[in-house]
Parts: sequence; structure tokens; C-alpha cells
Amino acid sequence: MKKLEGTGVAIVTPFKNDLSVDHEALANIVNYNIDNGTDYIVISGTTGESVTITKAEKQAIIETIVKTNNNRVPLVLGIGGNNTAQVIDEIKATDLSAMTAILSVSPYYSKPTQEGVYQHFKAISEASPVDIILYNVPGRTASNMLPATTIRLANDFENIIAVKEAGNNVAQYLQLLKDKPEDFMIISGDDDLALGVVLAGGSGVISVIGQAFPKEFSQMIRLGLQGKAKEAYALHFKLMDVIGLIFSENNPAGIKAVLEQLNLCSDKVRLPLVEATETLKEKIALFIKSF
Repeated sequence: MKKLEGTGVAIVTPFKNDLSVDHEALANIVNYNIDNGTDYIVISGTTGESVTITKAEKQAIIETIVKTNNNRVPLVLGIGGNNTAQVIDEIKATDLSAMTAILSVSPYYSKPTQEGVYQHFKAISEASPVDIILYNVPGRTASNMLPATTIRLANDFENIIAVKEAGNNVAQYLQLLKDKPEDFMIISGDDDLALGVVLAGGSGVISVIGQAFPKEFSQMIRLGLQGKAKEAYALHFKLMDVIGLIFSENNPAGIKAVLEQLNLCSDKVRLPLVEATETLKEKIALFIKSF
């Protein structure tokens, strides 16, 4: 799946002041990313505030992105949850013809055993007509999908092609890279660790900050894939401070504050999230002014 190597971005869902979806801003962000080197776009992930988006809004968001993209880059759609049957129902009810893959989060809240996680993704694999990227984010799910479970799934199901690993755990990344099947992709879900993961053998990143600075971030990952560590780290150091800033309060409030400064969308988020504080906005503004 070479087409999913490099930099994917977990696209935000921009809102107007009345908190309705701003489709014009969404299209502008998609074009901005494609024009500046982003390799693929991930729709309706955590950064897209998927948990507070209605089914109708999700479908409209998909339609806007598919139309704007016009087959220029691959698209990945987030379909996941902790109700296995409901996830399968959504997969079956969704037109996935424009999607290269789905991104499916490890079951949250329920805290299943490793066998439960395996059986969840086995059922999803058997139901999905497109490839699957597993998504491990224990800070949000309260359950860590262990490398052994990920590798077991990778070996057992041909359409499970990758994992977006977002545990901010270097040892776990290295275990996955050591044990993975040759054609299975380890994709970083941690912007701060992404370059190191790529240099160690990872396939790229699904990034949050990348959508604000697509030219620099995608070039950093491209250089990393080429093994050009010195040149890549020069870009990493340039972006390092803002990566820390956008995750200092919550995601996606931080990245939306950046995108507002870049005149790409408003910084509005839906409850229970709240906008970035004025202190954070001031720090972001200073960063962008000096970038």
C-alpha cells in the first residue's frame, strides 16, 4: 500500500459561529493540504470531532471532501467504536467506493481483553470491503492494544494493512517494527515521534499539525523515508514547539487555533470541548509570526 506511505492528515471539521459545519472552509483546508504536499487525507477521526458529528453531517463531510479531492490523493475514513455490531452496520451502510481504507479505533471505554480486541477486529475485517488501518490510542481508549495483538491481526487478515500507533511509547513502536510482517505498515499517530518512527522503519504518519504546515511537515517525512536524518530533523526542530502547543490543552482546539491564525477556519469546537485559552492563542500567534 505505497499510496498510504508518507504524510496523511487527520482533517479537522471546521465550524461556523453557530457550530454548523463550515463546508467552504473544509474544502479550502483540503485544497491547501493537497497543494502543499500532503499524501492522503483521513476523514472523521478524533481530530474531526467525530463523536459530536451526526450521521447526516458525516455523510455531508464525506461528500465535500470527495468532491474537493477529485481523486487527487487517497482518502481514509474513520469508522470505529466499542460496539462491534454497530461498527459493522456502519461499514455495510457506507459507500466506501471513494475510500482507499478505513481507520478503525481499538474499542474504548469497555476495556476488552487482548482477545476481545482481536475478535473485534476479526469481525470488522470479515465485514469490510476495503483495507483497514488499526488505530491504537490508549490515552483515549483506556486500553492498550499490545504489539502481539497487532501483529497477530496483521498476520491473520490480508485486509488489515497497517496500524496507526498513538501510544507515545517508543519501546512499543520498536517492538512493532521488529516483529511486523514485511508489507505491514507502522504509521505514527504521534506528531512528536513521527520522524524517529520513520527513520526506524515506519511508513509515515497520520498527523494533526501536518494540516497547518503541510509543506514543511510532509517534506520532513519524505526526507525521513529517504534516510536523510539531518535534513529531516532541521524541519522537525522548526515545528517542535508548535507540536507541543497544539496538544497542551486538547485536540482539536489547539490545531483549530493554529488554523484560525492561518485564516483557514474558525477556532470553534463543540462541547464538551472548549476553545483554546487566550494564553495558548497568544503563544500560537507568536510562533506563527516567527515561523
